[in-house]
Amino acid sequence: MISKHARACWGLAFVFASALARADQVDDYIADKMKYQHIPGLSLVVLKAGKPVKTQGYGLANLELRTPVTPETVFKIGSLSKQFISAGIVILNADGKVGYEDSVRKYLDDAPVAWQPITVRQLMTHSAGLVREAPGFEGLKIQSDADTIRSAYGTPLAYAPGEDQQYSNLGYFILAEIITRASQKPWPQFIDERIFKPLGMNATRTTTETLVPNRANAYDYVWASGVYKNAENYLALRPSGAFLSTVVDLGKWDAALYTDKPFTLQQRELMWAPVKLKDGTYKPYGFGWVTNREGKHRHVQHAGTLNGFRAQISRFVDDQLSVIVLANSAQALPENIALHVAAFYIPDLMPSRKQVKVRTEVLDSYTGRYEGNGLRTRIITRRGDSLALSVVVDETRPEVGVLRAVDETNFFNEDDTRNTFTFWRDGGGPMQFASKDPEGKVLQQWERKE
Repeated sequence: MISKHARACWGLAFVFASALARADQVDDYIADKMKYQHIPGLSLVVLKAGKPVKTQGYGLANLELRTPVTPETVFKIGSLSKQFISAGIVILNADGKVGYEDSVRKYLDDAPVAWQPITVRQLMTHSAGLVREAPGFEGLKIQSDADTIRSAYGTPLAYAPGEDQQYSNLGYFILAEIITRASQKPWPQFIDERIFKPLGMNATRTTTETLVPNRANAYDYVWASGVYKNAENYLALRPSGAFLSTVVDLGKWDAALYTDKPFTLQQRELMWAPVKLKDGTYKPYGFGWVTNREGKHRHVQHAGTLNGFRAQISRFVDDQLSVIVLANSAQALPENIALHVAAFYIPDLMPSRKQVKVRTEVLDSYTGRYEGNGLRTRIITRRGDSLALSVVVDETRPEVGVLRAVDETNFFNEDDTRNTFTFWRDGGGPMQFASKDPEGKVLQQWERKE
C-alpha cells in the first residue's frame, strides 16, 4: 500500500482519473501482458502533469513467499539510472565544477591520449566512440569504477569522438568517476544529497547486498522447462545501472521535472535535446534520455535492464503524461507496455488499425522459426485468431507482441500499431517475414527454417 505520507501528498490527484482512461482497461491489458510475457510482478504509475492518476502493483514480488507487488515495492531500474548520473553532471555544471565540453582527461589524467578529444557531453550522449562494456568489468566481483575504466584504456575507440553514436555503459562509469572527483564526494552520496533527498525519494538508493525493505526478487523464465529461476545477482555496483527505486519515488522525480527544482527549463530542454554529430546529423539521445516522437507527440524515455529486472519511464512532454513500469522478469517488455498504456490516455498516440478475421489455416501457415542475418531468431505461433511473436534470447523466449491481421498477409503489433509485419514466399522458396515502417520500408527481415 502507499504510505500515509504519499497519500497525503498525492491523494487529491486521483480525482483526475475519471476524466482519463478506465482503470479496468489498463488492468486487463496488464494482466494479459504479464501472462504471456511471464512476468511474476509489475508496478505501474501513470501521471498527469506530475500527479498520479493510476498507481498499482500487480502479481508477486517474491514467488517463494507469495509476496504481492505494491507501488512501494523496490525494483532494480537498470539503465533508467543513466538519467540520474547525467543529472549529477548537469548539477555540477551549474555549480561551475564540470564543463560539458571538458576533455575526459581533465578528470582522468592517466587516460589514453586517444581519449583527449572525448568530451563530457559525448559521454552523456553515447557519442564518444567508447566500447559498450569495459573489458575488465565482472558482475560478480566488487571493484572500483576507476579500475573498471582503466581496463578499457588499451581498447581502441570504435570511431572518432563525435562522428557517430553507439550505446556505451563504459561512458557512464566515467561520468560517475567525474562526479566523484569534481564534487570530492562518492558519486552515490552526491546524487543522494542533491537529487534523492531533496525530492523525498527515500526508497531510491544504489544496488546493494544489504537488506532493503520491500525489495522484489529477480526472475528468469526458462522456456524449455516452463519454470522460473532466480536471476543472477551482480555484486558489482554499475553506475550505468546503479539504482533501486519504486514507482512512487520515480513519480516524485517525474513531478520535479515540471518545476525549476532541481533543473530549470533550459536545463531540462538541454537534457532532452538530440545529440548533434560532427557531420550535422542528429541522433535521438540526450543526457541520459532517449528523445524522439510518436507521431505528433514528443516522447522522452528510457528503458532499463539488469539481470531479472526490466524498467521503463515514458514521458510525453507536450501531453504532460508519463507512464512508469517496473517488472521483476527478464522477459518483460515494459517499453511496449508503457506505450500501450499511454495510448489509453492519449487517444491519437498510435494509429488506429482494425483487425480482420483470417482463416485459421492461413495463420497456421505462418507459424514456425524464423532467422535473419545478424538478427535474433523469431518464433511465430498462433494464439486464437492472431499470431504471437517471440524472440529467442539464450534459453529464454520473451514475447515481443501479438500480431493482429490487417489482411491475409499483413499484420500489426497490438502494442505498437505504427509498423506492419508482412509474410510472403518468393516462388517456391521458404516463407519470408519482415517488419516495415509506415512508409513501407523494410526494417528487418527473417526467413523461416522449413
